[in-house]
Amino acid sequence: MNFLNFNFKKALILLAIISLPLISINMEQKTIQDSWFSQPFTFLAQSVQSLFFNLSEGVRATTAEYINIINVKTDNQSLKKENDELKARLNLFTENQNELERLRTLLDFQNNTKMELIPAQVIGRNLVTDHNTITINKGTDHGLKAGQAVLTVSGAVGHIFQPSSRTAHVMLITDRYSVVDALIQRTRAHGLIEGKTKDTCILQYVERTEDVKDGDLIVTGGLDNIFPKGFPLGVITNVERKTKNTSLQIEVKPVVDSNKVEEVFIVKSAALENFLKDDQKASAAIVAPVESRTTNE
Repeated sequence: MNFLNFNFKKALILLAIISLPLISINMEQKTIQDSWFSQPFTFLAQSVQSLFFNLSEGVRATTAEYINIINVKTDNQSLKKENDELKARLNLFTENQNELERLRTLLDFQNNTKMELIPAQVIGRNLVTDHNTITINKGTDHGLKAGQAVLTVSGAVGHIFQPSSRTAHVMLITDRYSVVDALIQRTRAHGLIEGKTKDTCILQYVERTEDVKDGDLIVTGGLDNIFPKGFPLGVITNVERKTKNTSLQIEVKPVVDSNKVEEVFIVKSAALENFLKDDQKASAAIVAPVESRTTNE
């Protein structure tokens, strides 16, 4: 019995010794090949890792897009600023070109007339509703005095009525106190131009028997000793033939828009010449364009 017990223990010990290498090999293989219960954890870890990777890529792409948008916005602002500068330069160039053209026209007009003219610029406009006046940058120090005619290359503007040393007020032909001797160029019928509104005048004291039509050009008559004869005043826009009146009621639109006048001429000479007879070049340069514009309108 003792012998059997001894042999059994020895067998167990021997079996254990032999089994240890096998168990060690088996454990090494399981570390290389995951067991079935670790696969879910491995899948979960891979999913989380993939999620964080995709999230990181999305954040990186969004950041890059945002930076790109900021760069585009900066470029747009720079281009807009450059575009505004170019527009400002173009506007300045256009304004200088227009001013040069106006000055060339004024110079040609002054060279083609025998009248002694004083050039001036408009520096103010009267805002009072009862009067239509402008202020120019020349006065008595430059030879101006009350009663002198004020003209443009297009026609009559008004006359000096309140000069000071360095400036002067000009009463426009549309002022309700303004009266200008006038005649209808086509028929040579005389009348008086009186101011009505800031945009219209009335030709008074023309007999009902006269041939008057819309579109007829009204020019200065020269009998008031203010304006030289033959300067354009306005164009007839309406004729009323009332039976009770011996004269026609004629509305006239001035050829010169006082709101757009920038440069004018003042007739310095007190003894006004017959404009149509002694200034044929200036007359052709002024009256003809007005007639053409009237025909087109």
